[in-house]
Amino acid sequence: MQSKSLDPPFPIFHPSDEASVRNLPVNLFASVMGLAGLALAWRLAHGSLGAPALIGEAIGAIALGVFLLLAFGYAVKLARHPQAVHAEFHHPVTGNFFGTIVISILLLSSVIAPYSASGARAVWALGALATFALSFFVILRLLKGHVDTSHAVPALLIPGVATLDIAVTAGHEGAMAWTAELNLLAAAVGAVLALVLLVLIIGRLVHQAPLAPAMTPSLMILVAPFAVGFLAYTNITGGVDRFAALLFYFALFMFAVLAPKVFRRGNAFSPGWWAISFPMAALANAALKYAQLRATAPLWAIAIGLLGALTVALAVLTVRTLRIALNGKLFR
Repeated sequence: MQSKSLDPPFPIFHPSDEASVRNLPVNLFASVMGLAGLALAWRLAHGSLGAPALIGEAIGAIALGVFLLLAFGYAVKLARHPQAVHAEFHHPVTGNFFGTIVISILLLSSVIAPYSASGARAVWALGALATFALSFFVILRLLKGHVDTSHAVPALLIPGVATLDIAVTAGHEGAMAWTAELNLLAAAVGAVLALVLLVLIIGRLVHQAPLAPAMTPSLMILVAPFAVGFLAYTNITGGVDRFAALLFYFALFMFAVLAPKVFRRGNAFSPGWWAISFPMAALANAALKYAQLRATAPLWAIAIGLLGALTVALAVLTVRTLRIALNGKLFR
């Protein structure tokens, strides 16, 4: 049977000329992921390259502000249009984007850590609990059976990557003795879940029709398991060994393969473009961390290039998102 191209993953609401918070997409939380990841990357650049500290801290403050704004907007949506939120959560594709909320919480715990250790621990614990709950729900939904193979799209990786992010953002071993074991649990669940789902997704991309144009930016999510895996593994082991290097280099290879498919003319802008932000941020952070260890000119060039590309990409996405927010198109 010939497979049809999957429709964009936001078919839940009927188009309307009237702007409404009902149409606020949950995938917009990916903007917080990207901005927080960019803030952490510039913080690394401050330590290793002497970049101004103000850049990373300012971006971190923006990420926190965007999260609070989106959280308020989505809370209003939940209160006024609970059926719309229910439909998003239970949609086989869009439901995965709720992982962007928990990843945002985890990353923001690292952003605020230098300012409040106790606050960072509380935010991280909340994010970790919500992440495990989401991963549990995703697995239960998959094991019900009769899952349409056309729904095996890159967004399916988000809950697995979210679980890996528990280990990436944990920096509280001294204050909470159980954190080390929780990191191992998160890494185990996240790594196996990401690996199994990655096989399903690659099979769907190889054997079925291409993704719909609106979903093309989500291809960049395929970089995330390896870049985030590198960060999680090195945080758990406390160093960069050859296995970590393998994860980094494969993430870099995947980025080189996918970038020409994602960044090409003709792909119309939508909030779904924020899907590129966190995978690129994770790769930039991994590159900076790896270059700091190896200290070779080519690796520093790659790290600086990725940081520059990430900064430009997120600046463009921010401006274009603000434009459609101000003219009302974001809520239609």
